[in-house]
Amino acid sequence: MKRRLLMLLPYVPWLLLLLFVDAFTALLIWLADTRAFYALSAVMVLATLLFFPVLCTVLICLESKREHMFLLFLQNPDKYQEECLLKAVSPAQRTSVRLLGTHLREMQDALAEQQMKLGEQEEYVESWAHETKTPLSLLTLLLDNHREELPASVSRKLDYIQSRMQESIHQMLFYARIRGTRKDHLFEPLLLCLCMEEALEDYRPLLLEKNFRIRSSLSEELVYSDRRGLHFLLCQIISNSVKYSSQDPELVIRSFQKEDRRILSIRDNGTGVRGCDLPYIFEKGFTGHSGDSRKNATGMGLYLAKETAKELNIELDAYAQQGEGLEMQLSFPIIDLTQRRT
Repeated sequence: MKRRLLMLLPYVPWLLLLLFVDAFTALLIWLADTRAFYALSAVMVLATLLFFPVLCTVLICLESKREHMFLLFLQNPDKYQEECLLKAVSPAQRTSVRLLGTHLREMQDALAEQQMKLGEQEEYVESWAHETKTPLSLLTLLLDNHREELPASVSRKLDYIQSRMQESIHQMLFYARIRGTRKDHLFEPLLLCLCMEEALEDYRPLLLEKNFRIRSSLSEELVYSDRRGLHFLLCQIISNSVKYSSQDPELVIRSFQKEDRRILSIRDNGTGVRGCDLPYIFEKGFTGHSGDSRKNATGMGLYLAKETAKELNIELDAYAQQGEGLEMQLSFPIIDLTQRRT
């Protein structure tokens, strides 16, 4: 009812004018002949009561049709929809409709061109990342096979270079995927312990170099997620712990259930984060003021981790105090996998 009244709102002045003319006509009849006025008054009232509802119904139907044609035109502003809308509007509005149609089609063409360029950029970034992984894999193979032949200092530097290159490539690849239009997630049941082991293996040389103690109490906890996205997410958290580690570094990994969600906790004893910085650590480019170790930081790792978590329906939260380490909690929805199979 309210919507119909809103449709009649532009016609209210004209309807009031018709009522005024009707009342003025009745007044003239009364002044000319009182007996004729009393004889015609019932007919005039009845005619008014019939005429105005019919008129309002016709106006509402016209407005509904015009609104429907306009919505179709906005969804697909081609020439056909434009001509249909032109038939529904008044002659004074047709010029505006034509200008709007031309502008919308130009915007539509520009958007299609930008989407095509974005798709080409996504393909190039993914192709570049995969091509770069080839020499990176060769470097990893050479390190594994000839580590004993290299001086310890050289081996550590090459491990660091290999780790940083791999992390940068993964960050670029996931940044392109997050900003892109295509999503290729494959959700499946995953063992948290295996996913965590794979992520720790990627950073094994750096963890060994810094003498990290890993204390994990994970067992056979299952989550439903995308393996590649979850691996990237865990790697960003581990990388952050390695960058801002303390003199006697430690990682404590555990899992527990909280209400209807499975929580994975990864806590380090590194430099931590100041309380005033904590609400912003997931923002793009934010590095904070937690010491000299953050001067060369890009502020992209935790930002990409947060964005990836959103896409995977994982709640990522951080708890920290400066000088007391950082705890990252990944909250997974618990899904009955047996019920999904049926």
